[in-house]
Amino acid sequence: MKRIRIATAVLIILSWLLTWFVGCGHPSPPGSFTDDSGRVITIDKTPERLISHVPGITEILFALGLGGKVVGVSTYCDYPPEAQLKAKVGGFWNPTIENIVALSPDLVFTMGSNKPLMTALDALKITYIVLQPKDIEGVLRDIELVGKVTNTAETAEKLIRDMQERILHVADRVKGARRPKVFYIIEAENLNSPWTAGPGSFIDSLISTAGGENIGAKAQAPWSQFSIEEIVNSDPDIIIIPTKHGTAFTAPEAFKEHPIWQKITAVRLGRIFTIDDDLTSRYGPRIALGLEEMARIIHPELFK
Repeated sequence: MKRIRIATAVLIILSWLLTWFVGCGHPSPPGSFTDDSGRVITIDKTPERLISHVPGITEILFALGLGGKVVGVSTYCDYPPEAQLKAKVGGFWNPTIENIVALSPDLVFTMGSNKPLMTALDALKITYIVLQPKDIEGVLRDIELVGKVTNTAETAEKLIRDMQERILHVADRVKGARRPKVFYIIEAENLNSPWTAGPGSFIDSLISTAGGENIGAKAQAPWSQFSIEEIVNSDPDIIIIPTKHGTAFTAPEAFKEHPIWQKITAVRLGRIFTIDDDLTSRYGPRIALGLEEMARIIHPELFK
């Protein structure tokens, strides 16, 4: 009987030690975290039910192995393919609060420009985190934040290291190279005043890191309209047009046929290129792919 009691005590102690060591190796939050809006969020325990209506954030969650915890996404969250199987909470800009509530989330990831959603979440006391980085470094910081909040810090660190290596590889290759003038066209329904990427945008950061000079950097906002006169005066060497599902938002032929655009160096020399919009506008892990693609366009001689 005495031996049984001793054995039982030993098992209890071993069980307690195992629990303690596992807890030390994989600490659950709880803790306070500051998001991109400057809000301080307190997380009491590791969230198990996650919602993201922002495609780039959804990509981060899946890249960290959290796909099984994602219970809701927007109708625009299409990568990875598994994301399309999740319950839909509405659009990217206008998710439905009723759909979010119905999924009983522990944590919602959103962007700072969606004030109505944030107000509704505050009123319902639903915990949410705002992620809205302005450049590549901001993307890396947000991946680190998501890792800490969801208890996947080790996976996040590995992902960040991989992205940093790819980013540094590009930066090193273009160091000292000539910087061609680049004009990135977000939308050009009106060819006389197209929308472009200005300072504080991912695209501006990508162009600069890839060894180009973004002529849109002189704009007053991250997304701005440029007059045809400004474009002619800047005379870009390269024009980049985003595509969606393989189709350019504005066909390159439209610029070749325009009497004023025809005079611009990029058009005259046929240096109009397309790039996958998802790689350049979504703030997720694939931003490194977007940078590599941008570098191949701007400096093909360095990235053959």
